[in-house]
Amino acid sequence: MDCIFCKIIDGSIPSRKIYEDKFTYAFLDIADDVDGHTLVVPKKHIRDIFDLDKLTSEHLLTAVKMISQHYVEKCGYDGVNILHASGEAAGQTVFHFHFHIIPRKTDDNINCWTNFPGRKKTLDEMLEVLKIN
Repeated sequence: MDCIFCKIIDGSIPSRKIYEDKFTYAFLDIADDVDGHTLVVPKKHIRDIFDLDKLTSEHLLTAVKMISQHYVEKCGYDGVNILHASGEAAGQTVFHFHFHIIPRKTDDNINCWTNFPGRKKTLDEMLEVLKIN
């Protein structure tokens, strides 16, 4: 398999590991975008949220929460953004499930929110399309 995250997990590509347990691996993103940008990935290859099993999701979310708390309680950050994209249409570029943790400080002038173009349908129309019966 030619997955960059699998190669990072198995050590064939070096990384700056933040945390590791039996199910998860967390490391600093090499993008020069935000200090502390961290990726949290399952150790087993899972393409996206649609392939994510319950056990792995529980361990991943536990790790994301623990790392986020560590950044706020021990590292001087005031909060975090947790980002994820599943599927090419959503902007996923590495097809190994992952969360981004973006450590935040008050007034850091980082904007993690997209400027959306605005809704085209009414809330009632969307309710009919999206509700789970």
